[in-house]
Amino acid sequence: MNRQGRGSTGPGRPSALPDHGYEPPAPVRELPDGGLVVAFHGDDDRRRVFNVSRLPLPGWHPALAAVVSERTGPGGGLRTFAAATTGWGSLSRLVKFLGALPEPPATLDQLTPSHLQAFHDHRTRATPVTALRDMSEARLLFALPALRDQVSAEVLDHIQRRLPSPREPEPSTTVADAEPSRPGNGAKRLTSGYSDGELARLLAALRADAARIRDRIRAGEDLLRRYQSDPLALDDNDRDLGGVLERMAATGQVPTPPAARPSPFCPERQELTGQLFLTLRDLPPLMMLTAALSERNGETMKELPVRHRLLEDRAVELVIVKRRRGTRRWFETVTWEIGAPGRELHNPGGFYLLMLELTARSRQWSGSPLLWSVWRNGYGAGLGVPDNHFAPFQDSLSSSSILPTAWVANRPRPLLADPQSTTDGPDATPPTIPAQGLPLQVSFNRIKTSMEVRRTKRMGGHLPSAAKSNSMPVLFRNYLSGDPVITAWAEEVLGEALVDAEQAARQAHERAAKAAGGGPRVLPGPADAPTMVESGIGPETARQIVDGELDTGWTACVDHDQHPLTGKTCQVTFLDCFHCGNCLVTRDHLPRLLALLDALSQRRRELPEEVWWPRYGPAWVAIRQDILAKFTPAELQRAQADKPHDALLDLIENPWELP
Repeated sequence: MNRQGRGSTGPGRPSALPDHGYEPPAPVRELPDGGLVVAFHGDDDRRRVFNVSRLPLPGWHPALAAVVSERTGPGGGLRTFAAATTGWGSLSRLVKFLGALPEPPATLDQLTPSHLQAFHDHRTRATPVTALRDMSEARLLFALPALRDQVSAEVLDHIQRRLPSPREPEPSTTVADAEPSRPGNGAKRLTSGYSDGELARLLAALRADAARIRDRIRAGEDLLRRYQSDPLALDDNDRDLGGVLERMAATGQVPTPPAARPSPFCPERQELTGQLFLTLRDLPPLMMLTAALSERNGETMKELPVRHRLLEDRAVELVIVKRRRGTRRWFETVTWEIGAPGRELHNPGGFYLLMLELTARSRQWSGSPLLWSVWRNGYGAGLGVPDNHFAPFQDSLSSSSILPTAWVANRPRPLLADPQSTTDGPDATPPTIPAQGLPLQVSFNRIKTSMEVRRTKRMGGHLPSAAKSNSMPVLFRNYLSGDPVITAWAEEVLGEALVDAEQAARQAHERAAKAAGGGPRVLPGPADAPTMVESGIGPETARQIVDGELDTGWTACVDHDQHPLTGKTCQVTFLDCFHCGNCLVTRDHLPRLLALLDALSQRRRELPEEVWWPRYGPAWVAIRQDILAKFTPAELQRAQADKPHDALLDLIENPWELP
């Protein structure tokens, strides 16, 4: 049966099955010389053969072949070419290390925990990150039956122990560390996103180079079309060039221009190639712009397919690959907007269709199902032929090196990072002018981070809406956390929210104070009866205040029986006293008020801001702005030393409302 594609099955149409008696080829094969090899065919349709017989320790080979077959098989965790190659590298390093020991474990039952510990220590001294990866892969391999049933229980217990995470090396104070973005100084490359200015300059440069490549190939196609239509209508130079382009289109071969030195490596031949075909040097700006417009990572850009579907000429639908999502979750159907005519450099769907147009000539000869197909010099690639059309990422994602840094370095107009000040203190020197800035570090990871940050900002920081190609924890941990752009934006948003909340609390306090007699009265002078009498308080009431008979939770109340708003006995909470005209605050109340502020600050760390501000904000504003501001710093300092331990905040709280 040869039915395939959507709609090939249904009621009465069973799925296609192989012929009766079909036996799939065994993944483990024995060579004529007795060696063992494991054939791998990944979900990314890439293949490789792992030769187990080339490893030391022949007594291990049958078990190793079995675990490699299971680990890279349909139900295993290594189902891409890159993942299987990485896992094979970890296994090879372990077996080669054990085979090089003075007394190697010839069989699996001779393996001891000390052997594994020695391997871990050796790898930690060399490459700490790889050491953790190697031991993690060894743990998964030894959990498979072929190895688990042949090693001792001590080895299994040792391999299952928790491994320490590798630590970053201590930062040095060398010049290289002071200039992290200068190429070639050995400093750590940046992984954070770009600032708004850097991203704008980078996108402008990518669009400029993409437009130049587009115009170059379209000009060649237009000349070829005019030559095939009416060669006599062209002048001599265009007619000669049109004839060369016609032979290039018909054969896929690029001849040496007549006026150039006859050499397959002459620059004129490379320039002639660009009239109809993309070359490897064209890929960095095109792929990075594709990544920026689609907001996907570099791996996904390398495996974009040719197969797609147009949706009413408004969008393009295609199936992309998103790795490291778990078994059978790598493929995702996306819809990219095409945009208006002439805006293909600003919309992912339009740019994808443009790339299909620019790579069509080369893909005619490579026959690749992937989007990217380019021309390269066969002699330079060691193929022994002058021309070669190939898909650079069909066999492996790392088969062709795409160096964004080389693209930046070779641009006639430099692409610079934002200038940085030399220090962070008050005596910091002003930033350098842009002409003296450092070259911008360009990478797919930084582009992806920048686009994730911008999308999160567009969504107002709502992670469920911003999570597009990753889960929310991955989005926050790997892209947003620590990024200077998102940090500055979050601080700005939080600052505005706090200002709004404080203003709302201030307005609530002013409304309550206006309705309840104008707010508390503060006596900053001596807390004695004569001073209170001079301020308009009756002698008897002044005596009671001095003796503390009218004290409430944190202040004093001059007339508890007649509330200014209701004219009746007061029934509000002690926090509402700070808005009441009957409230009186003297110097003796300062220690309790400062203790209350500390308790409110502690409660603010325990409650969400949207809960804390309506409940405690008006009282907090009244204390900070209407009461404490009327006392001298010396009075506040003395009161700070006399603060009670119990702020009495539970007097106004219901037990079920406590955090």
